[in-house]
Amino acid sequence: MSSETLLYIIFAGIIALLLALFQYFRKGKNMSKLNMFFSFLRFISVFCVLLLVINPSFEQIQLSVEKPNLVVAIDNSTSIEHLKQNTQTLNFIEGIRNNVALNEKFNVDFYTFGDQLKVLDSVSFSEKQTNIHNAFKQLSQVYKQSMSPTILISDGNQTYGNDYQFVNSFYKHPIYPVILGDTAQYTDLKIQQLNVNRYAYLKNEFPVETIVVYNGYENVNSKFVVSSNDRVVYSKDLKFSKEDNSKVVHFTMPASKVGVSKYKAEITPLSNEKNTINNTKNFAVEVVNQKTNIAIVSDFSHPDIGALKKSIESNEQRFVSILKPNEVVGQINDFQLFILYQPSNRFKLVFDKFKALNKNYFTIIGVKTNLNFVNNSFENYRHEISNQKEDYQAELNTKYNPFIIEDIGFESFPPLHSNYGSLHFDHPIDVILNKTVHGVLTNEPLLLTFENSGRREALLLGENIWQWRAHSYLQNQSFHEFDDFVGKLVQYLASNEQKSRLRVDFQSFYDGNNHVVIKAEYFDKNYVFDARERLNIIITEKDSKSQITRPLILKNHHFEVNLSGLEPAKYNFTVKSKNGNISKSGSFEILEYNVEQQFLNANVSKLEQLADNSLGTPYFIANSSGIFNEILGDERYVSIQKSSRNTIPLIDWKYLLAIIALSLGVEWFLRKYNGLI
Repeated sequence: MSSETLLYIIFAGIIALLLALFQYFRKGKNMSKLNMFFSFLRFISVFCVLLLVINPSFEQIQLSVEKPNLVVAIDNSTSIEHLKQNTQTLNFIEGIRNNVALNEKFNVDFYTFGDQLKVLDSVSFSEKQTNIHNAFKQLSQVYKQSMSPTILISDGNQTYGNDYQFVNSFYKHPIYPVILGDTAQYTDLKIQQLNVNRYAYLKNEFPVETIVVYNGYENVNSKFVVSSNDRVVYSKDLKFSKEDNSKVVHFTMPASKVGVSKYKAEITPLSNEKNTINNTKNFAVEVVNQKTNIAIVSDFSHPDIGALKKSIESNEQRFVSILKPNEVVGQINDFQLFILYQPSNRFKLVFDKFKALNKNYFTIIGVKTNLNFVNNSFENYRHEISNQKEDYQAELNTKYNPFIIEDIGFESFPPLHSNYGSLHFDHPIDVILNKTVHGVLTNEPLLLTFENSGRREALLLGENIWQWRAHSYLQNQSFHEFDDFVGKLVQYLASNEQKSRLRVDFQSFYDGNNHVVIKAEYFDKNYVFDARERLNIIITEKDSKSQITRPLILKNHHFEVNLSGLEPAKYNFTVKSKNGNISKSGSFEILEYNVEQQFLNANVSKLEQLADNSLGTPYFIANSSGIFNEILGDERYVSIQKSSRNTIPLIDWKYLLAIIALSLGVEWFLRKYNGLI
């Protein structure tokens, strides 16, 4: 409180006192006890009112004790139950709950994790995937400030995600792994990996590569068998020893029937094997009878050409040829799509042929493109010529209609080098990507498509798209997202099918552990995306004929439904619109595979390394009692006393109003009682 406010309070007290004395002792009134009491009550009332007018503020200091957090992260995956550690785990969790000293010293927070981190509700050991790295990444967002030692209850077997043993780079708390399982080595045969293409072509053969691994000390014999519909289609005898403990089996199989063919690869179990689930792997191949041939036409070499070829051929249904302009005319009917890379005057004969045959093509314009030739040859648009260059980044147009586009982080991609100048179009266009310069949207297209006279065309206004593919790999450790984007564009351009108002995006088969997601788009009669429509999917299991109906949820300018809860089987489905009376049908198959049941024991080495890197201590579940004593005795984990200083205005003090009301009420009552009113 300032000295000025204190003077106001003293002055208010004097005024209140003078007013009270003036009221009851003017004109020679006697100094009776009753008048003195009345004067006191009037002084209290007036003084409190003046205090409210002055409204002084008071500082209040509150002391609090903040306990450290103890984070308990529990592996809720099916591998825990598979290793028969579920009962011990539940007992250990109950031991933490019932430890009085631990709960007095710490704020104990329980979490479970599998695919995602969740606040503990129940422990069911039912998660089909394990991502320990992601669990710590999410915990690091919650526990940034206070010291939070962490008990990790897990077998250490991670099915996907980044290596978790180095999470100390962003998770700055000691980690105490409680290891579920043991280090015993069991005799085991397993199919470590099976590589096969997703697609094969009718009347061709597709390759299969299988890696079989043996853990043991004795010389053993086994048999590798591949079967389809209970019929053996391939087999091979294998011998293993302690030194020769892995075999790579290469073979090819015929693609004789269109559709999805399901196979089971199995290595015959040994008599003393503890885990036989990892002896089997299911896989499937979709046999197609159509192959798309695509030609990239260029009269000079550029990294973009190789990147496009790799990206397009990531889909086994597509084959890319790289041609010079003078090689195209004689082979023009052999290809469904042409990619014209930075055309020049040498492309004149090619363009004349395209116009005559109404061929689809994808044009890429860069700094080496002859814009005069483009303006004279292309009848649908003109590019302003400024002889200046610019670097443009991309921004996704979420209202693009012809097909579903996922945002794969276009805004973070490196800029494309291009010519400066605007485009002028004679026909309506569909913009996929817009140009931005230093984060400012230019309202100029960077990538677009359009249709004219039954022909589909696309135009990319920039070179160095190879950097986009490389950046996508750095961001996702995979080319899949970028290749899928290019594949959708190529699929759209290579087809002349009429637009459909309902489009459905799905895969022919799904691995049992992956998300089974079906996406759809619905357009009105003007082919504008209609978010008001309601879509439902009817799914029928082929064998039992049982049906389920689920709604598709609107999400980022498309509809989607997650069917991950379905059991492995073959399914037919129909997507129906509620108001438009339009439907699309298809079929898919969910393959049976549980990666969590492929483990024999705990990953002790990684959990020990995790503890060492984070300055914690590992414990086996069978000898975990010492973890409580260590954590309780660690001097790093102490409670902190905190003080908070709050400034409280007097007007917020409700008791002052009660005092004013009480003093006025008592004064009025006594005056009434004594006949003074």
